[in-house]
Amino acid sequence: MAAQPDTAVFELLESNVRSYCRSAPLVFTRAKGPHLFTEDGRRILDFFSGAGALNYGHNDEAMTEALVSHLRSGGVLHGLDLYTATKRDLLHTIQDCLLTPRGWDYKVQFCGPTGADASEAAIKLARKVTGRRGILAFNGSYHGMTAGALAVSGARRLRAYGSPGANAETTFVPYENSMYGPFDSLAHLDRLVEEAGSAFELPAAVIVESVQIQAGVFAASAEWLRGVREWTERHGVLLICDEVQSGCGRAGDFFAFDHAGIVPDIVTTAKSISGNGLPMALLFMKRELDVWEPGEHTGTFRGNQLAFITAKIALEYWQNEEFRQHLAENASALDGFARQATQLDAPVKLRWTGMLAGIDFGLGNLDAAARAQALCLDAGVLVERCGPNGEVVKLMPPINTPTDVLTEGFTAVLDVIPKAI
Repeated sequence: MAAQPDTAVFELLESNVRSYCRSAPLVFTRAKGPHLFTEDGRRILDFFSGAGALNYGHNDEAMTEALVSHLRSGGVLHGLDLYTATKRDLLHTIQDCLLTPRGWDYKVQFCGPTGADASEAAIKLARKVTGRRGILAFNGSYHGMTAGALAVSGARRLRAYGSPGANAETTFVPYENSMYGPFDSLAHLDRLVEEAGSAFELPAAVIVESVQIQAGVFAASAEWLRGVREWTERHGVLLICDEVQSGCGRAGDFFAFDHAGIVPDIVTTAKSISGNGLPMALLFMKRELDVWEPGEHTGTFRGNQLAFITAKIALEYWQNEEFRQHLAENASALDGFARQATQLDAPVKLRWTGMLAGIDFGLGNLDAAARAQALCLDAGVLVERCGPNGEVVKLMPPINTPTDVLTEGFTAVLDVIPKAI
């Protein structure tokens, strides 16, 4: 029997707010590629990817070498919004790898370390541009844990900790699909505007995730996203697309909305935009929307030079045909796994897109999902849960995991599902 890991100091000193460690009570010492290693010698396949912050895996060799070189050279580490050569290199790469190929005339705002910071900036900017206060958001959405971000997040349990005044400025409508079934939210939006007895006021912006991951892995259709874009344009409302967790290749394309061919007014990014888990969040905005006054929205750690270095390398990978082909092969492998899982003699539903899958054990069936998560860890695969109460096991392996390693992980998960029922 393996010795229990030494976690006494965590229990003694770390706040009860800690979360992920409760379902993975191991002590990790190092990581490489798609694997984590524990101090007692176990190798764990990471199908969680730092909640989407490690799409390119742990300690990418090229990124590590670039970081070490920068540190040894005495390069700037903390730069606020000062001009640095490192930031200049990143901006050129953003232009060459993201904006120019799409024909986008966006400006870039460095917001701070987290996706919530990007959400806050996007909401403030939309209100400043339009002169309106309201925000339209979707049930099941998640945009961060700060007060403003919580106010536009659709989970009642989390919103309780936000600001009541901010909550009152948000109108929520059902998403295209959810644990409760499909809904014609586009028709509902039209009715909110057109019905004579409606108290609805046009908002400053609609904020939407192209894939609602925390709600249980629900990907919006291209047609629905185009409908949302058309509605916002028709009514002079800004469209904010939240790509914090679904972006950087997680849904297949770089942005999860790419398949719809839309151009949002504002795009929020964080998590894997830095490439290797270093804190960084960016806002992309149409050029004419950049109405900020100098210093009107700031953040002490918006100039994380190390994150700039690794983000540049990560973006350049998307120019590599071999990298894109590998991603396509991995997405195909995940598609094959999901189709196999739907054939199991088990009452589960599968939802998947790109390099993301959700195994739905049924609304309220938390116990089975929790058992599946624990059994996966016993089998050497780290997974997380999502859904309204945690009924969905979420698979988010690094997008560049070797395909044979990915398949090994899928095989282990397939074996676990029937045992968890």
